[in-house]
Amino acid sequence: MPNSAGKKSILLLGGSRHQVPAIECAKRLGYRTVLCDYLPDNPGQYAADVFYQESTTDWDLMLSIARKEDVSGVLAFGTDVAAGTAAYVCENLNLPTNPLKSVEVLSEKHLFRDHLEKSGLPCPRHATLPADSTVDDVLDALHDKRMQLPVVLKPTDSSGSKGVTVLADEGRFAISDALNDARGFSRNQVLELEEFIHAGFPRVIGGDVFVVDGHVRFWGIMSCLRDKAIGGLVPVGERWPSGLNAKQLNAVKDQIQALVTSLGMRFGEMNVEIIVDDDDVPHFLELAARAGGNMIPNQLSDISGIDLIEANVRFAMGDSMDVDFDGVSVQGCYCTYMLHARSAGTYRGVEFDSKLKKHVYRVEPYINEGSLVSSFNNSSKAIGVAFLRFDDVAQMEEILEHIDDLVHIAID
Repeated sequence: MPNSAGKKSILLLGGSRHQVPAIECAKRLGYRTVLCDYLPDNPGQYAADVFYQESTTDWDLMLSIARKEDVSGVLAFGTDVAAGTAAYVCENLNLPTNPLKSVEVLSEKHLFRDHLEKSGLPCPRHATLPADSTVDDVLDALHDKRMQLPVVLKPTDSSGSKGVTVLADEGRFAISDALNDARGFSRNQVLELEEFIHAGFPRVIGGDVFVVDGHVRFWGIMSCLRDKAIGGLVPVGERWPSGLNAKQLNAVKDQIQALVTSLGMRFGEMNVEIIVDDDDVPHFLELAARAGGNMIPNQLSDISGIDLIEANVRFAMGDSMDVDFDGVSVQGCYCTYMLHARSAGTYRGVEFDSKLKKHVYRVEPYINEGSLVSSFNNSSKAIGVAFLRFDDVAQMEEILEHIDDLVHIAID
């Protein structure tokens, strides 16, 4: 029903577990919440004032609902899928937004690579391929672009390492499997082949930044944890501080600001993944036009004392708040750890070794005990998130060195 209570309405695109805090925050701020999500069992519908079981990828339908509900802002919190939808609706209704063309560049990896190349920012050799490409098509692209092995094949519109394969050689069976995996996670049926970026700094740089009036004001630069026992591609957490030295950190900040400026991004939280090479040059894996998944905004809010979820809601509604943060005054060290299974089965619970348990200050489960789980090969298969705090870097690194052995996931 259209708003008759005099409250401003906000359209929220997505009602998954990690998006519920944004709905609850909007209500706390006094906004009427209108939620769209195509899944019938999404938890957000029980928190929102109005719920439509509709796909957030249907741009014109979302525009129609936004008009009907007379919304004053649109928020796609923590989702790549609906980021373009939000920008499209807002541009049509003259609501606060980043440019749709720029959001599309950040949402599709082939457009992103093209933009980096045109803007003079570091970019690996790359080629765009249709999803129905053959093994020979991949080999032809690899040779035509003179790519050096290893290379990465991935869908251009997925996140959380879904459908991503590193190819170390030109073996036909491996390429065929990689194509099938990438196709399975491609909505737009476009794939990207690119050279693997060799890291000098040992971890992928991750985290979120927050832009205000075109300038990054919140620097939530962390680095990613990986479980090497399951291939080392999928992030299993984020650590603060990142471990970058001052020179490397300044280079990362300069590149992020340069990219934000080149795209004309105006405001909002953005998720970043960067590799720093042997020459301390940062190379973007992505800069996403949305808050990070796996509760990164919650983690950075704990670290900074700034409520990033509230900032997302306020700026989407044309409001503002102080989000200035560079991390200099932070006491202690923080990290998250994605609870995950290395084999499929029935989840029976989690236990933390006594060495680790004293550092765990919050656990957010994604599933209930008794649920079926799969082997963890992308972020959608996480069991939950554990939040940890340490006194200093040495203490944190001592635990992180063995953390995979200190978390016991019961599977049968």
